[in-house]
Amino acid sequence: MMKRFLLIAILALAPLGASSAAPKGDLPLGLEFSADPYDTDSIRRGAGLFVNYCMGCHSVELLRWNRMAADLGMEEEDVIENMIFGDAEIHDPMISAMDPEDGEAWFGIEPPDLSLTGRSLGADWIYAFLNTFYRDDMSAVGIDNLMLGGSSMPHVLSSLQGMPEAVRDDDGNIVDLEVPEHRQGVMSPEEYRQATADIANFLAYAAEPIKAYRMQLGFKVILFLLLLTVLFYALKREYWKDVH
Repeated sequence: MMKRFLLIAILALAPLGASSAAPKGDLPLGLEFSADPYDTDSIRRGAGLFVNYCMGCHSVELLRWNRMAADLGMEEEDVIENMIFGDAEIHDPMISAMDPEDGEAWFGIEPPDLSLTGRSLGADWIYAFLNTFYRDDMSAVGIDNLMLGGSSMPHVLSSLQGMPEAVRDDDGNIVDLEVPEHRQGVMSPEEYRQATADIANFLAYAAEPIKAYRMQLGFKVILFLLLLTVLFYALKREYWKDVH
């Protein structure tokens, strides 16, 4: 009987231990990424990058500035001074200042809200998307993307990464992306990978701000139930020890 309880305990705890290392879909160019809801420093850096480079077009309207500040251990005064531009208040949703009609006129499509992108597409998809822009003179906007071919989004992080060129095999298939010396950005490849990982982490957090707390609480609840099961089993043996 005790072996059965141990087996139940192992099966119950296994999903919790594997949650941060769940298998991902195949990403191009050997890219690998898994969001970490406990890495507050990464999420905080990603929030800063998102505000400065992405929020000119994209909103995360299901997240409020003050909720983000509280979750990430940021002072509201710092958020107001360094992250909120325009007339928005600390309790407002994180909405881009761009007029949706302007975005549609400029890009041919209204830039989507990214509140739930971390769940609908996955943080690994976001990471790969930000790492697979490349120059394409045949494209209407001069760039293309391996994850989303024909994307009308410009490479807004090109000042950080530089502008990659596609490396093709004899059949014309893209096998790698390289940044030429004359198109280098201000970051090294490693720094840029970290920056895009931070942005993906932030968008994963924005899609489910309560995830880290939920996972911690779930572990505690399952541990409590397992301990309660052991106590009930011991109580049952005590009650029935004289019954033949």
